[in-house]
This record gives sequence, structure tokens and C-alpha cells, in this order.
Amino acid sequence: MLCGEGMSALEIIAALLGLANVTLVVRRSVWNYPFGIAMVSLYAVVFYEAQLYSDALLQIFFLVLNVYGWVSWRRVQQRDTVPVRWMGLRGNALVIAVTAVLWFLWSSLMHRFTDAAAPYVDGAVACLSVAGQILMVRRFVENWIYWIVVNLLAIGLFWWRDLPVTSALYTVFLGLAFAGLFQWRRAAAVAA
Repeated sequence: MLCGEGMSALEIIAALLGLANVTLVVRRSVWNYPFGIAMVSLYAVVFYEAQLYSDALLQIFFLVLNVYGWVSWRRVQQRDTVPVRWMGLRGNALVIAVTAVLWFLWSSLMHRFTDAAAPYVDGAVACLSVAGQILMVRRFVENWIYWIVVNLLAIGLFWWRDLPVTSALYTVFLGLAFAGLFQWRRAAAVAA
């Protein structure tokens, strides 16, 4: 069901849900999660069809994290937002090291055992997204740095795989990630 060359109705709907999801995350709203759950469900299909298997599998992981995050954020919700905090240098070093090892292992497996279109770039997007999502669910400001890197990689990857709507979405996500970093930094400074 194509709406244009390389553009499906499913991709457009997933992109719109994603835009709502990330906009609400920037605002630290617990209501980001229903949009996130719907978005990742649709993107699992979109990415599978584009032979981006790491990203397709990632959506299943995101589904679980979105459910967990919704419950977790509801517990700490204060009025309309949730409090945020910094992870610290040691925590950052650990996350970077684990993410790098997992990226290399995952991408190597995708390269060896699948017909993945771009196993190393797709694997980087997947592993950095896992780290970013976990940090976001845990309400760490640093999550936005991961999302900035993910968005930079994903824009080109999705354009190359003929997913123009998703590539455009990740361009908007890049701007939202910078806005999220700014807003969450300010919120963490106020809380400190």
C-alpha cells in the first residue's frame, strides 16, 4: 500500500505517532508512552520490510521498555511531569563501554547470519537506541546525547533504504533531541 515511491501509509502513521511520542518525552509527560507503544508496533513491520532487521527487533525491545517506562514514570510523576537527573561520569563510562561491545557483537552477527542491508550502521542505531531508551526510561538527562547520535546516523540510513518519511522524522527528532537536552538539563538544574 504505497502512497508514493518508497512511502507507505504505515510508515506515515508510525512517523506521526513518533512525532507525538518524542514531543511528549521532551516535555517529560508520562503520556508519551501510549504513542510510543503504537509507534514501535508499526515500525517493527516497516523496518522488517526494509530489511533493517536490527531496527525491526529493536521495536520489540522498545515495546517492552515503553510498557515498563509508563509504569515507572507514573510512580514518580509530579503534576504533569517527571523529575530528571544526571547519571554521572562512572555511569556514562559504563554505558558507553557496554554499548560499544554490544554494537560490535550484534553487528557482526547481523553481517554474518542475515542479509541485513547495513549491519554495522543499523547495529549502531539499534544499540545506541537501546542505551538511549534505557536512560530515558530511568530519567537520565544523558539519554538525549545518545538520541542525537542515533538521529544523525538514522537520517542517512533510512534515506538510503528508501524510507523518506522516516528519514524526515529523524531529522525532526534531531531537533527535538537538542530541545530535550536543553529542557532536561534545565529541569535537572532546578531540582539540584
